[in-house]
Amino acid sequence: QVQLVESGGGLVQPGGSLRLSCAASGFILDYYAVGWFRQAPGKEREEVACISAIGVIDGSTYYLDSVKGRFTASRDNAKTTAYLQMNSLKPEDTAVYYCAVRPGSCLGDEYDHWGQGTQVTVSS
Repeated sequence: QVQLVESGGGLVQPGGSLRLSCAASGFILDYYAVGWFRQAPGKEREEVACISAIGVIDGSTYYLDSVKGRFTASRDNAKTTAYLQMNSLKPEDTAVYYCAVRPGSCLGDEYDHWGQGTQVTVSS
């Protein structure tokens, strides 16, 4: 069974950091790009980051402008886990964060599988 499970969310003060994990099972993560999305109450879901499968030349990474320089997506295929390191967090980063996968590259908006989400709250 294909599963993606996010973890690592929580409450953090502005300027703090969190590292989200996305554990995959039931498929070969190596072949998939991993996207990170967030949705805040009353707002549309938005893609914040993506990291492509290894070996993909085009569309290797993507970052939402508002998180560039603060968020870093990575992956450890041997652990079948992807990560989103979030630094210098701001209150506007507060949202439920989801990971999702699609074949190959980060190009395109259609993702095949989604995790359940993990809450990130940035507040003093």
